Amino acid sequence: MRLFILGANGKTGTQLVDLALARNHQVTAFVRSPEKITRRHPNLQVLHGDPRNVHEMARVLPGHDAVLSALGVRPPQAFRPHTLVQECAASTVGAMTRAGVKRLVLVSAAVLFPGKGLFFDFFRFILTQVRRDLGNAEEIVRATSLEWTIVRPPRLINTADDIYRSERDVLPASGYSISFRAVAAFMLDAVEQRMYVREVAGVAS
Repeated sequence: MRLFILGANGKTGTQLVDLALARNHQVTAFVRSPEKITRRHPNLQVLHGDPRNVHEMARVLPGHDAVLSALGVRPPQAFRPHTLVQECAASTVGAMTRAGVKRLVLVSAAVLFPGKGLFFDFFRFILTQVRRDLGNAEEIVRATSLEWTIVRPPRLINTADDIYRSERDVLPASGYSISFRAVAAFMLDAVEQRMYVREVAGVAS
């Protein structure tokens, strides 16, 4: 497959690129800072562009089989009002519509599940701005006719483990964390196996 990756410089995005190449996919990394990607591979193309710019994205999207978005906002900006992911969701949807690309996998967060208890209440409060941005991004994606999958992981950790559990519309039981690599593995599996099309999936280790 020919995959178009957003957020390829991030922790999940880096794993996406690595695993996609290992699975013999052709990968286009569309990033604002291409110099940060030092890896060289015959199946990897690194393009400079702003994921908020629908025109830039629409120009290079034709011919791809799927878009995988691992965009997110890092601390400390994550704790302040921001709209990055929803802006990028809108431009991505617009560009995909123009280019005729249908498959989209978007990383969101488990705090959007209606879980109860102190654990969820604490993280909902801490991640208020993240939850607002991702919630708006999800609404934009859900309103389209695209073949989307929204993946909601809990706390992300940096390990080499790529094993995950997934369930529709709920976080797997006792799912308190998952590795960046496992989220990337799920995203690729969702595309390759057409899993969770037009569904929200909770994933955890």
